[in-house]
Amino acid sequence: MIPFSVVVLLLCATPPPTPSVALPFKQKGFLDFGKSIDVEGLMMMMNDEEEGSAVEEYYKPEYYKPEQPTCPFGCQCNQKVVQCSDLGLHYVPYDVPPETRLLDLQSNQITEIREDDFKGLRNLYMSTNSHNTNGGREVHLRAFMPLRRMQKLYFSHNQLTAVPKNLPSSLVELCIHDNHIKKVAAGDVSGLGSMKCIDGRNPIQNSGLEPGAFDGLKLTFLRISEAKLTGIPKDLPEGLHELHLDQNQIQAIELEDLRQYEGLHRYVWTSSFTRGSRQPVLPKNLRELHLENNRIPNVHGGLAGMKYLQVVYLHSNNISQVDMNDFCPEGFGVKKTYYNGISLFDNPINYWEVEPATFCCVSNRMAV
Repeated sequence: MIPFSVVVLLLCATPPPTPSVALPFKQKGFLDFGKSIDVEGLMMMMNDEEEGSAVEEYYKPEYYKPEQPTCPFGCQCNQKVVQCSDLGLHYVPYDVPPETRLLDLQSNQITEIREDDFKGLRNLYMSTNSHNTNGGREVHLRAFMPLRRMQKLYFSHNQLTAVPKNLPSSLVELCIHDNHIKKVAAGDVSGLGSMKCIDGRNPIQNSGLEPGAFDGLKLTFLRISEAKLTGIPKDLPEGLHELHLDQNQIQAIELEDLRQYEGLHRYVWTSSFTRGSRQPVLPKNLRELHLENNRIPNVHGGLAGMKYLQVVYLHSNNISQVDMNDFCPEGFGVKKTYYNGISLFDNPINYWEVEPATFCCVSNRMAV
C-alpha cells in the first residue's frame, strides 16, 4: 500500500490537465477526493492532523452522533423525568442527568441523603423521596444547596426525626407526613417565603412548635393532623386559606385562636379523642367547615350568619336536634352563597322532627 504522504506528493506533482482534453470529474475512490481541493487546503489539514484536531473532525463517519446523556442503571429516563422507584436503592444514583426536572426515588431503601447527591441538578423542579421505610433518617446539612429551582419536595413515610435543614428557598410544597418529627424549630421553614403548602402528620406537641417557627412564611395551606396538639398552635401564618388539625386532642377553640386568620376558607377540626363540648369560634369568611367525629351536642350557633359558608360536615357527633334557623338566617339578603353540602349522618337525630324550612338556603335536596 502506498503511504498517504507519498500519494499527496504524487498528486501535487501531477500537472493539471489542459482545458481542451479535460473530462467531467467522477469520484471513484477515496483518493480521488484530493483532486477537488487545492494544495494549500490539503497542507493545512495535514498540519492540523499533526496537532490532533481538525482532521479528526473532518473525517468523522456519517453515523457519528454526540454522546447521549446517561440514565442511572435500572431507572427509566424520558422527557427530563427520571424514575428510580422500587429498585432497592441504598443511595441516590450518582449519574442522574443534569437536565432532570423530576426525580422519583420513592419506595427504596435510601438511608442517607449525602452532601453531593443532588450536585449539578440545578434544574430539578420536583423530587419524591417518600416511602423509604427502612431509612431516610439522615439528611446532610448541605444536601439541598444546589437545588435553586426546586418547588416540590416529598419526604413522607420515612423515619425523619427533624425537618431537613437548608431547604431550597424556591420551595412551594413540602410534604413530610408520617415521619417521627417531634419539633419544628425556628428557622426550619421560616425562610421559605414562597411556600404555599406544608403537609405533615407527625407526633408534634404544642411545645414542639418553637416561637417564630412560621415567621416570614407566606403559607396558604397547613396540615398538622394526627399529632398530639391540645390547642390551636400560636403565631401561624396570617395568610392561611386552609388549616387541617384533624385527629388531635384539641378540646376547645378560644376566640383569640382564629381571630387573626380572616382569610381562612377551609377549616378541618376532627378528633375522636376530643372530650370537650365547647363550640369553636370561626372566621366569618369561611367557605368549608369540617367538625365531624367530635362529640359536639348541637349545631354551631353562628353558622346562619356566615355569608360564604358552603360546606358543613357535622356527621358522627352527638347532635340530637336541628332547629329551623341553625343553617339558614331569617329573612332575605343575609346569606350570600347557597350550601353545596351539609352532612349530618351518624347523629341521634329523628329526621321527621326536622322542619323542611331548615334547609331553605341549600342549593338542592341532594346536598343534605
